[in-house]
Amino acid sequence: MSTTADHSERPLVLIVDDDEEIRLALEELLLSVGIDACCFGSTQELLQADLPDRPGCLILDVRMPGASGLDLQQHLTANGNTRPVIFLTGHGDIAMTVQAMKAGAVDFLTKPVRDQTLLDAVTVGIEKDVSLRSAARNIKQHVDRYAKLTPREREVLREVARGRLNKQIAFDLGISEVTVKLHRGSVTRKMQATSVGQLIRIWEILPADIREEKSP
Repeated sequence: MSTTADHSERPLVLIVDDDEEIRLALEELLLSVGIDACCFGSTQELLQADLPDRPGCLILDVRMPGASGLDLQQHLTANGNTRPVIFLTGHGDIAMTVQAMKAGAVDFLTKPVRDQTLLDAVTVGIEKDVSLRSAARNIKQHVDRYAKLTPREREVLREVARGRLNKQIAFDLGISEVTVKLHRGSVTRKMQATSVGQLIRIWEILPADIREEKSP
């Protein structure tokens, strides 16, 4: 089981370029430094593929038959896919570069490119994706814990995050101060926080739709 888990965390770089020679050369370069790669001849091929959920990044050509690399970047962003993108093209210009970088691209490189320059960009892309995935897992853990709070506990958490004192929370909710303390203790335990400061930090990274919920 650990072998499977380790493999699922191995970086995988997705290469999309309509030039087969370039695809193979990029794949060989990445494999030479121990990075797995998977190649596609068009954006459509990539979108139709059943891809494993592994950290990594994309290396995209800009101009290809059908949808362009920039189109693919926009599509992924619109669908909540945050996998980092590196553009590698022989047909780039300033406008394309600006568009790509504004949309969050790691780099915009022109062919031919030095091997080390590309590998450096890939390293940055992989590290960025690993960081994003870790942050997403952290948020999901907090959301799952929040889901186990009672409606009253959620109210108390919301008031604690606002900086309200126990007696103020008790007055606002129409309950005793002792009851507020009990709820605070339960919230702290369920959210696995070690201090009020940590509890507030957890609250602040919860998704906006949770933080903006109306109290029942």
